[in-house]
Amino acid sequence: MPSLFLELDQMLDEFTPLPIRAEFRFHPDMPAVITVEFLAERGPSLIWRIGRELLHRGLTSMSGCGDVRMWPALPRQRPSSWLLLESQEAETLFEVPVAPLAEWLDATYRITSAETEMDSLNWDDFLVELLDGPGAPPE
Repeated sequence: MPSLFLELDQMLDEFTPLPIRAEFRFHPDMPAVITVEFLAERGPSLIWRIGRELLHRGLTSMSGCGDVRMWPALPRQRPSSWLLLESQEAETLFEVPVAPLAEWLDATYRITSAETEMDSLNWDDFLVELLDGPGAPPE
């Protein structure tokens, strides 16, 4: 399945958006997790792994807790949701366009349904991937 590239707005403060490009990747061998790479113009990109269900629910209602939360924005020119990512070092809020993400997520559910996404999961590989994170050297 091809990646989805979206133009997001990173909110520097209440009134200052900074456009940033993000790549959303789906892997059928790990369907419950979407890899999101925020592609910075300067400097290294940032990778987050976010639950597919969290993203899907966040398009229409409050979703997530802790480090990753997503909820619909108030009506605007284009339907969007807020994606809040928190770590020990920083907290970042992104405005995400709903329509292209919803369409792409629907396509991922046609490949692997929510009901079967854990059936073929290789738990050992999943935990290594999750715990090693984006800085781990490729095998």
